[in-house]
Amino acid sequence: MMTEAATILCCPRCRGPLDRAETPPGFQCGTCGVTYPEINGIPRFAGETYTASFGRQWNRYDVARDEEDEAVFTVKTGVHPRELAGKLVLDAGCGGGRYAYLLGRFGAQVVGVDLSTAVEKARTLCADMPNVTILQGDLTELPLAENTFDFAFSIGVMHHGPQPRKAFDEVAKRVKPDGQLAVWLYRKNILPQEVLNSSLRAITTRLPARVLEPISVAMGAIGSIPLANKTLNKVFNFSNHPDWTLRVCDNFDWYAPKYQSHHTLNELKQWFTEAGYDDLHELRPARSGKFYEWTYDHNLLIGSGVNVVGRRKTLSN
Repeated sequence: MMTEAATILCCPRCRGPLDRAETPPGFQCGTCGVTYPEINGIPRFAGETYTASFGRQWNRYDVARDEEDEAVFTVKTGVHPRELAGKLVLDAGCGGGRYAYLLGRFGAQVVGVDLSTAVEKARTLCADMPNVTILQGDLTELPLAENTFDFAFSIGVMHHGPQPRKAFDEVAKRVKPDGQLAVWLYRKNILPQEVLNSSLRAITTRLPARVLEPISVAMGAIGSIPLANKTLNKVFNFSNHPDWTLRVCDNFDWYAPKYQSHHTLNELKQWFTEAGYDDLHELRPARSGKFYEWTYDHNLLIGSGVNVVGRRKTLSN
């Protein structure tokens, strides 16, 4: 754990200060007395609950792709990783650690938090980076001091919890005044698409992983068929990513999680405003073209997102 991360930890229950415990390794709250273990080099402030599919997914599949991750991060945060060198950054929902690793390579001081056991993969991926710390914790009960981070981001995570607005508010509080926050959430589609998706997920979320994974592979095969992957995936969601592993992983990621909420751009902007942020900017996809942009703007692209970056107001504001 990097030294700076240890100084900003606090008890997620009472917000009290934490004392380092050596035997067994972990942290103890000096106020309420709760002890949090450190297992495999990862402080554990929460246990995996509804996120088991993510633990399986990110530990099973290798999805880090340096060049693609750099491009995706830049588009979905509005910031190139090199701009964050030396900054304290919160990766809210780090999963298998692909973006924590990316930012670590560019010299940022990164704290990655995830509720699932994907933290094991993230810790392994970032093992040689003393500037990256991985924690297991809940975004709605973050074990981190408020008003701390220069930059925070959450890409495709908050909509997978039972309280996405609460997760947003808690992450927003961890950004220091004049710091920035970028959030990407699933977009709310037109009613027929929402009804069909909810109906399919009512089935798939009840399937054991050993059954859903072959289905994800089958949809991955469909995603490689040129005509189908540009037409059928407008009816029901499946990935047409050119990388086979990412395609299968995307499909499992969509149909396995217990929770999945969809949001509008105005809704997300309102969250930012009510959390004390201004200078809001919508971050649009990198892909362009009249037809694509029309379908995107009319909420017809299943699996697309609403994406906003904002700056936390200073006390003088």
